Amino acid sequence: MEAAVTLQEEISRAIESRDVDAILARFDNDADYVLIDQTRPPSEPLALHGRDAIGRSLRDIFAQDMRHEVQQFVVQGDHAAYVERCTYPDDSKVMVMSMLDLRSGRIVRQSSVQAWDESGTATPPRTQKRTFADADEVRTFEKGRVELLRMNGNDVSRAVFEPGWRWSQHVKPIAGTDLCTYTHFCYILSGTLGIRMADGSEFEAAQGETIRIAPGHDAWVVGEQTVVLLDWETSGDYAKDRD
Repeated sequence: MEAAVTLQEEISRAIESRDVDAILARFDNDADYVLIDQTRPPSEPLALHGRDAIGRSLRDIFAQDMRHEVQQFVVQGDHAAYVERCTYPDDSKVMVMSMLDLRSGRIVRQSSVQAWDESGTATPPRTQKRTFADADEVRTFEKGRVELLRMNGNDVSRAVFEPGWRWSQHVKPIAGTDLCTYTHFCYILSGTLGIRMADGSEFEAAQGETIRIAPGHDAWVVGEQTVVLLDWETSGDYAKDRD
């Protein structure tokens, strides 16, 4: 736990102070960095290999006149994820969600998704640091649970699905719909999740992968390993008992 807190504090401090050298010190020499933004779709992301190449890109980013704020940061085992808010002098904002794969406390892969925030919020939110041990709400159901944190007006949840869990069997009775009607933007911390869309197409998302699931789907645990994932987009009503 102490190592996780140190990682969280060091990276957050380095980002907010725009200390590129301190950020790079956390990267492995052979690390990979992937960025998806308005000009780089998932099919053609910016892909960099090696700390030197990553450093050149980060120096370009942090040389721009903007304020960086780390709003949410979660560490679990060899994985971490955080949300960063970047504000330009004209108050336009960019939100960045980053997922980190770690080895011995060093970043071996970073995947980031960048999007412009058009909410127009003028007052910067305060920095918050929390753990799921202090979740605002925990929703339990057969073979699973969802732990919810509410931070700066945003929700982030951690879902735990045990072997044998299936949405259509264990959450459908709560939801009252034939398929899950929520969008999910997830990072898989462990296990493999199977998904079937309304059109019959199927795919799997495994540990270390980021996935966005459109409404209208079923999902289940593949194999005998518990699935643990972080979700930034699920509505606060997911798996909520309506009684």
